[in-house]
Amino acid sequence: MYIPSKIFFTKGVGRHKDYLSSFEAALRNAGIEICNLVTVSSIYPPGCKLISKQQGLDEISAGQITFAVMARNATNEPNRLIASSVGVAIPADGNQYGYLSEYHPFGVKEKNAGDYAEDLAAQMLATTLGVEFDSATDWNEREQVFKMSGKIVRTFNITQSAEGDKKGLWTTVIAAAILLP
Repeated sequence: MYIPSKIFFTKGVGRHKDYLSSFEAALRNAGIEICNLVTVSSIYPPGCKLISKQQGLDEISAGQITFAVMARNATNEPNRLIASSVGVAIPADGNQYGYLSEYHPFGVKEKNAGDYAEDLAAQMLATTLGVEFDSATDWNEREQVFKMSGKIVRTFNITQSAEGDKKGLWTTVIAAAILLP
């Protein structure tokens, strides 16, 4: 059984005339281009230690199979706003799993994309923990309910946005949670 013990977060943006090369440039900008990434769904493992991006990058090796929760978006439309965000909700009980959410919208500003992804992760965790909330209220109100319940200790997001290249090059944005042994 493999359960990651460490996690770090990174983001990047890349531009190139080719779609795939713009993705590679975004990975390079995020520092994870040397990994063979395997995307996984959205569980923050119980007891997983949050480490800095630099600590995480120091632990990866070229060619390493690396599990990631990744949000990715791309455009070749000049000036089109794109974003990618990973939201995080960590439970107060370290033996309980948390949630990661991926969000990759068009036309949404970076702060709004980040808040939305964070809210998604918090809602998923809240429903798992039995925290009652009104989904019609705005994120700031729900965030207070979640944290006041004492069951959710921390929420945050990592978000990358960009405008499509003015000359029509592919622009790719990524946000990722990298899970390490």
